Amino acid sequence: MVGSTDRGAGQGARVMSERRPVASGDVLARRYELQDLVTERLGSTTWRAHDQVLNRNVGIEMISSSDDRADHFLAAARESTAVTDPRFLRVLDLIEDDQGHHLVVREWARAFGLHQVLAQSPLPNRRAATVVAEVAEAIAHAHEHGVYHRRLTPRQVLLKQSGAVRVVGLGVATALAPAGRQDTLADLQEYEQLDVQALGKLLYASVTSRWPGADVDGLTAAPTEHGRLLRPRQVRAGVSRDIDTIADRILGTPPRHHQTRLRTAGSIARTLRLSGEDDDLVDDQPSLVGLSSPDLLRLDPVIVPEGPPPGLEPPRRRPKAYEPAPPTTLERGRARARRAAKGDRGLVLLGVVGALVLMSLIGVLVSRSKDDASGPVDSTSPVRVLPVQRVVDFDPLGEDGRENRDQTPLIVDGKASTGWRTSTYFGNPRLGGLKDGVGVVLDLGGPREVTSLRLRLAGDPTDLAIYTATDDTRRAPTTRRGLTQVATLDGAATDASISLPPDTVTRYIVVWLRSLPEIAPGEFRGGIQDVVVRGRS
Repeated sequence: MVGSTDRGAGQGARVMSERRPVASGDVLARRYELQDLVTERLGSTTWRAHDQVLNRNVGIEMISSSDDRADHFLAAARESTAVTDPRFLRVLDLIEDDQGHHLVVREWARAFGLHQVLAQSPLPNRRAATVVAEVAEAIAHAHEHGVYHRRLTPRQVLLKQSGAVRVVGLGVATALAPAGRQDTLADLQEYEQLDVQALGKLLYASVTSRWPGADVDGLTAAPTEHGRLLRPRQVRAGVSRDIDTIADRILGTPPRHHQTRLRTAGSIARTLRLSGEDDDLVDDQPSLVGLSSPDLLRLDPVIVPEGPPPGLEPPRRRPKAYEPAPPTTLERGRARARRAAKGDRGLVLLGVVGALVLMSLIGVLVSRSKDDASGPVDSTSPVRVLPVQRVVDFDPLGEDGRENRDQTPLIVDGKASTGWRTSTYFGNPRLGGLKDGVGVVLDLGGPREVTSLRLRLAGDPTDLAIYTATDDTRRAPTTRRGLTQVATLDGAATDASISLPPDTVTRYIVVWLRSLPEIAPGEFRGGIQDVVVRGRS
């Protein structure tokens, strides 16, 4: 009996020692077939699996049953089920000691990680506020139930094709804490503030593609100055003032202008929902609080994402199929025209329309004759000062395509004390590293042979280039496509003269500022106060 017992124990030991780790294709709990390993960290692994009973995909988090944290792993997952916000992936099943592992089975959502989106470009202001507000509302709901995330980064936020937001990793940090650790009240308060700070960093990263503090999830660290984090508007042009202020109220040490600090996830969510719309983007993504979760993956197969990442602008709702679409403005106009054309009124209307067409044709011919009269250049005429008919700003690399447009007429107002200024850029004279340049377009009114320019600049040194459009260009250019660079000048002083190549004939001249003078430590701004164009007409 003793021998047989020892022999049985020895066989059991060999079986345990020969047990291999789980692999793709293994079936756990007689229903979950492992398919793809998603992550491995802190002794736990996450898999995508297929539920053979309900024919759906699920996510499985597992830890070795022999790990001292195994029981706490299941207990923390069980406690997280109190959080019912649909933006968190629900716990579907808890399995103890199956093939040597404790398992937590969760819903599976097919989506892109926010870090993948931000690796390509920041989010628009309105969309960034909406995404972070969704995350903050979900985190606030978890805090009400005493559950904390503690590892909130862009990788933990998912954007579905529909534009919906999902948060993963809730309670994982708590579940993988050292065995036997008891959290004190001070620990819980620290965990809450850790989540609040993470929400501020998430907002900062959403509009700048930079992560405050360090490189995280493939995003580079946000820049600092004298140990203080630069505000989002100092890092990227186009960030709205409201988002800049909200980020500073969370991350500022202390916030600027004695602003009240945001200390809870709920207050962050409410403030973001009330933020303005500097960029005229409309938030049509409704709050998901209290709604069901129909877009989570159930029966649809897993598809490898292709193409650009989703979620930048969620799709608008379509009208109900059974409701007829209202008539368009064009259709209503056609109906009024048909009613007006009945009887004798049709002849009168026809005569009015014919007269308008004739007048329009005469106007076109007159304008063309003027252009033709001003177009040919007399090469024998003397060089003189050419009048500039109009000046417009030229910002093809900016988000809104504008750069202090209201100041451009001041360049040709005849006053040396006034002029056009660029925006202020930080950290780098080459427009903060945000774009290659910015400038203005000089409209001469028609094709002219231009021989030289004289510029009075606002500060020095300034690097600039001169571009011209072809002589048959009819509209002021809005991009550099089709323009020809005819001159460059680096380190220009405030009074700069530039000679153009012979036979330069154009109507539109672009003065392109590539490097700006420093107006304060780390702050750069340039401008043009006056311009004189010389040539032949």
